[in-house]
Amino acid sequence: MAEEYFDIYDEHLNPLGTATRSETHAKGYWHRTFHCWLTRKEADRRYVRFQLRQSGKDTYPNCYDITVAGHLSAGETMRDAARELKEEIGVSASFDELIPLGQLREDCSGAAGGVAFIDREVSDVFGLVCSLPLMELQLQAEEVAGVYEADLEELLQLFEDELSELTAAGVAVDQGGGQIASAKLVRAEQFVPREAGYYASVMRALRDCT
Repeated sequence: MAEEYFDIYDEHLNPLGTATRSETHAKGYWHRTFHCWLTRKEADRRYVRFQLRQSGKDTYPNCYDITVAGHLSAGETMRDAARELKEEIGVSASFDELIPLGQLREDCSGAAGGVAFIDREVSDVFGLVCSLPLMELQLQAEEVAGVYEADLEELLQLFEDELSELTAAGVAVDQGGGQIASAKLVRAEQFVPREAGYYASVMRALRDCT
């Protein structure tokens, strides 16, 4: 399979051209990404969904993360990136249904599978109200190991160190590539490390999504 190309930028987001995914992460080029958090309301409770990244991911394998996230391929706009919802979890939604929640700039490094990476991203963050049952999601098994759901207020307590762990219900990819119901005990340190306060600020913003 041909490797994906990204538009790359300097630290001021001046275009530098394009580079492959591996080169972008090896050399630490700035690039653009899409974040979308799914939420739903039931009675007086608000729930938020988050994904478990597959073990083969080139950055932060086996970590919990944003419900749907993805890089913009070369030539794509943020509007085009809404395709990630359909590709990763089978949710059909137009860009106009997304609720803007802000922008995030991240500069981090690490290693995955013995390969070092430098990940420099500018991400546009969105919310989406979605009541589709968890078992009706269609997970992209190569990318997503599972999608889980927890009470927003409990997640906020988790990210503010007021709760050590919580139980989340979800759907996971089984060994045969099918999907099964799943439940996990979740801790804050199991999420992809991000800018201090990112997760808590997103939870607060999602409270008002209608």
